[in-house]
Amino acid sequence: MNPIGVETIVPSVLFISIAIVVALFFYFRSRARREMQMTLRAAIDKGQELTPDVIERLGTPAAAKDRDLRRGIIGLAIGFGFVALGFAVPDDEALQVMLGLSAFPIALGLGFLLMHKLSTAD
Repeated sequence: MNPIGVETIVPSVLFISIAIVVALFFYFRSRARREMQMTLRAAIDKGQELTPDVIERLGTPAAAKDRDLRRGIIGLAIGFGFVALGFAVPDDEALQVMLGLSAFPIALGLGFLLMHKLSTAD
């Protein structure tokens, strides 16, 4: 009988934690939408008039003007965190893996920063 080793537990915990974070994101987003719908229903039940403009704004909330900037900074921070982790582990193979993993969030971060720069350019 082979005991479950670290080689199995670490990747499993990594992927399970990512799944939990994604599930929580969707759960809280649907909860916020449900609460918004309950507020609309309560307003309609009380006889308040809802204009098409109000309904449209509630359906598509205004985006924060610096959302792309924040996402870009977070992406870069995650990517550079992977790079730092790769250099912290004294193994050349681990460094290569971490540098490969860091390329994706760094590229996303740079893309969001570019989108922010292009959207704020006059």
